[in-house]
Amino acid sequence: MAIRMPRIIKKSPTVGDVPKGHFAVYVGEKQKKRFVIPISFLSQPLFQDLLSQAEEEFGFDHLMGGITIPCSEDVFVDLTSRLRN
Repeated sequence: MAIRMPRIIKKSPTVGDVPKGHFAVYVGEKQKKRFVIPISFLSQPLFQDLLSQAEEEFGFDHLMGGITIPCSEDVFVDLTSRLRN
């Protein structure tokens, strides 16, 4: 069964392909997957809660070139689909 990804976010395999108005985050528990999401998410309370959790768990020194979000990929996809509605 295929997982349908919302159009607003996308998996992004390479570091240099972040379009203007977007930023990269890494999501996952064991294996991190990279997503490119719009900066408009930064103003959303649900996303701000995730960023607070990320700061507590990882700080803001990210060697991978994006913020690591401490949640499962499924939870992240569900949350971001609610943010775009």
